[in-house]
Amino acid sequence: MPTPHYAVSLEEQIDQWRSYLRRRQAIHSVDIAELEDHLRGQVAGLVDAGLATDEAFLVAVKRMGNLDALSREFAREHSDRLWKQLVVSPSDPGAPQVVARTDAIVAFCLAVVAAVFVKVPALFGIPMNDPHAGFYVRNASYFVLPLLTGYFAWKRQLDAGTLRWLAAAFVAGGIFANVYPFAKDSHVEFGSTEALSALHLPMALWFAVGIAYAGARWRQVAGRMDFIRFSGELFIYYVLIGFDLLLALILGLLLYSISARDPRQPPGTFDVVQVVLVISALLADAVALWAIAARISEFGFTPNRVAALGENVILLVNLVWSAVLYIRFLCGRGSFSNLERWQTDYLSVYVAWAAIVVILFPPLFRYL
Repeated sequence: MPTPHYAVSLEEQIDQWRSYLRRRQAIHSVDIAELEDHLRGQVAGLVDAGLATDEAFLVAVKRMGNLDALSREFAREHSDRLWKQLVVSPSDPGAPQVVARTDAIVAFCLAVVAAVFVKVPALFGIPMNDPHAGFYVRNASYFVLPLLTGYFAWKRQLDAGTLRWLAAAFVAGGIFANVYPFAKDSHVEFGSTEALSALHLPMALWFAVGIAYAGARWRQVAGRMDFIRFSGELFIYYVLIGFDLLLALILGLLLYSISARDPRQPPGTFDVVQVVLVISALLADAVALWAIAARISEFGFTPNRVAALGENVILLVNLVWSAVLYIRFLCGRGSFSNLERWQTDYLSVYVAWAAIVVILFPPLFRYL
């Protein structure tokens, strides 16, 4: 039967490609894993388009933009294969420099535009001083994130439909952040709902950045996992600020370990430690939920208490199912890819909650 033969052939070719990259000291193992995800996604798309597996692999390697030089070197070392026909091809030696120069120019121009954006409100009578501090805090993400999204949209050549959805997301966020009549507290600089809105709006808009970064691969687990790797510490820091510190730290460690782990490796000691950590976080989250519920029953609802309650429930659901999937993996009854898929699919839950806080909390709590 041809299908098993093609599958084995593809895995052998990817193993050779991966081994070659690992011998290159300039490429980190985490980067290799990310590049392999890109390669597999390209191969899958080409196979769906009708190419044979071997043909799809060769074309996919050729499409690996930043790896063209390494791919050509690999092909030269394996000239007895069909590699040389597709990978070793005449190319303009100055092309990489031109691409890098263009990227640098675009990035510099966007940085200049970001600096101009910061000054634009002052032209309309909103200077950067104490009476208008709330405006700048609420809109801080708009000085950077739309431009970052635009850069990735240009790099990924997003279609018009996706661009319209991204633009609508930024416009809607800006409207909700600025039209609400937030009340001012005489004892603090910002009201509770205004502070929560300023805190959660960047988290919601970061989702738009992720769609632009992943491009056509956003619907794939590998594409969303690449976005998590790209977000890195920035993503974890936002979560740490928005959610409970200890629980979010454990969740951040879990996300990092998942993104850096080879899903084909068998379970080991580190995986057992991860499960123990997740179960410990579950117990801590249960205690936190009990404490929050007790305060709400005694003192009533406030924006901060409801936000804390919702965030702990979100963390609880994530950690419970993560523990179930991890235990199944350790027992040999599930694959690690199920855990990856759960974590990447759950990104939409974080974004939905952030949007709820930004859009619904101010009117629900009378803009206090």
